[in-house]
Order: sequence, then C-alpha cells, then structure tokens
Amino acid sequence: MEHAASTMPENVDCLDSLIQSLHEVFSADEIDVEEVKTLMESYKSNPKDWMTFAKFDKHSSIHDHTNSHCFLKLLQGRLKETLYDWPEDQRCKQELQKRCEIYFEENQCTYINDSIGLHRVENSSHCDHAVSLHLYSPPFDTCHTFDERTGHRNSVKMTFWSKYGERTPYGTALSKENN
Repeated sequence: MEHAASTMPENVDCLDSLIQSLHEVFSADEIDVEEVKTLMESYKSNPKDWMTFAKFDKHSSIHDHTNSHCFLKLLQGRLKETLYDWPEDQRCKQELQKRCEIYFEENQCTYINDSIGLHRVENSSHCDHAVSLHLYSPPFDTCHTFDERTGHRNSVKMTFWSKYGERTPYGTALSKENN
C-alpha cells in the first residue's frame, strides 16, 4: 500500500521557509490542525530570524479567538497558558472557571479555538524574556476579553505592535478589564 507524499518540507531551516510552507498548507480548502502544529514545531527557533519582530508585553487578557484557529509557537523562554471555560450566563456575574494551566517550552506549539474555551498566555518569569509566534486563521480584527472575577465580556479591537519589524501607531485599544 502506497502512502500519499506529504507536501510538508522535511527541513524548515529558517523563519522564511516556515512562512512559505505555511502559505502552502493554508492554500488548501481545509486545515489539518496536527499538520500545522507539526510544521510549526519543525522550525527550530533562531533569534536571528525573528529578533527584528520581537515586541514584549507581560501577558494577554483572558480572551476568545472570534471563531478562528489559533496556533502559538514558543520561540524563546517559557510561557504559561491558562485555559478557562466559557461563562455559562453573561447576564450573571460569576467568576470564570479555570480549567488548567499548561507550561510551554521553547519550540513547542499549541492550538486553541473557541470550541476549546478561553485562555490567557503569560510569561511568569520576572527576569527572562519569552517570545511567541501567533498564527490566526482566518485573521480577525476584534475579539472579546473577559474579566476573571465577573465573567464580563468586552469587545476590543486588535492592534499590531509592528508590521514587518517596524513599530505601528498604537491606538487606544487596550482592554479596560483588570485581568
């Protein structure tokens, strides 16, 4: 029995080749989550590839992904992802239910979508930087953040810290939630 040849390259040796390979994978009609995760993990992080694009922020708010696929690859350091259940009733103030905490090391990749739940990603180190690469399909320009204590949902506009390594004008899209 013959197996179909994979279109995935055997060696993703730099960020540019990862991006090229991802374009090929996403040109198909359907997305194979495991294939994308494997492809992203096959790239071994090299700061020379991505340092121009690195911008630092301590953590994200608890948020959804607006019906998109979200892949996260850790390029440097260690990150903690906290998963939460969706609030049961938006009309009642209730603390979000924490499902679990997962730690990711350099070169690992994780995946989430709205059917899995909500999450927050943070660098819990006080001295070491962490750098992550995020891939959203389809891209989105707004999402919801959630207050951990009340479950209150707030719609926020997504902003980019940089585009092609150049700092973009940063608007007033910061969440007012205290997450």
